[in-house]
Amino acid sequence: MSEVKSDIEIARAANKINIKEVAAKINVPGENLIQYGHDAAKIDFNFIEKSKSNKNGKLILVTAISPTPAGEGKTTTSVGLTDGLNKIGKKSIVALREPSLGPCFGMKGGAAGGGYAQVVPMEEINLHFTGDFHAITAAHNLLSSLIDNHIYWGNELEIDQRRITWGRVVDLGDRSLRKVNVNLGGISNGFPREDKFDITVASEIMAIFCLATDINDLQKRIGDIIIAYRRDKSPVYARDVKAEGPMTVLLKNALMPNLVQTLENNPAIIHGGPFANIAHGCNTVIATTTALKLADYVVTEAGFGADLGAEKFLDI
Repeated sequence: MSEVKSDIEIARAANKINIKEVAAKINVPGENLIQYGHDAAKIDFNFIEKSKSNKNGKLILVTAISPTPAGEGKTTTSVGLTDGLNKIGKKSIVALREPSLGPCFGMKGGAAGGGYAQVVPMEEINLHFTGDFHAITAAHNLLSSLIDNHIYWGNELEIDQRRITWGRVVDLGDRSLRKVNVNLGGISNGFPREDKFDITVASEIMAIFCLATDINDLQKRIGDIIIAYRRDKSPVYARDVKAEGPMTVLLKNALMPNLVQTLENNPAIIHGGPFANIAHGCNTVIATTTALKLADYVVTEAGFGADLGAEKFLDI
């Protein structure tokens, strides 16, 4: 009896094809791909705009009951179902969330499926991938720095430093950064205050990123973020510190959906990944709507169980 291979052994032995060949299966021309090596690419907005006149395929949502700390198998089921549909001649795409480095290096581990129902390149997807999460981290922290900079240079908006609601993020589970003191070290570093770090996938930018329908919608939603309150309890918005333009520029390329492949060389779109207990727990709207224009069936997942991610998916 042969030894059962581990997930990583299976992924590393994958017989991958060039991402242009994967794209050709869903009629995406090579000139509309922005490649990240041979195995991953972003689908550009020109093609997405042209595909909007296509008829929608059918959408299949995978959910689960009683989610466990190690996961319940939604991603594995989604990938396996997509491969099965393609096997019987139904053009199918799986649309998934991008993994976060926090859970990846924690108890849960990666989020690229398991066994022979995986998306590849598995290690790259689980780590830096195409840099989307880094862009979201940078955009979030740019707003944080603009708030402190505004206060340092006179606080024209009269922000109450006790009522700043916008913290900072890092895509790691770093317990020591949950509550911190910032602006220490003297007058040139600003006004000392308490701050916090969340994980990037818990950022409001991540939720907005995944709900935005295009770049203009993204910019408007960013501008509408409440970042703090004044002493009279009136809100201060991101647009008040003129943050929405620079933040959108940081996210410009990240907003294009990522195309990779399953172990059976079928197309997979992996894009965005908000937590379902904080936000809605689904991949980007852009990824799902694009996939629906390119396939007969789109298989997607919603975070945690049917009472959380699936409920939010159906409501939103």
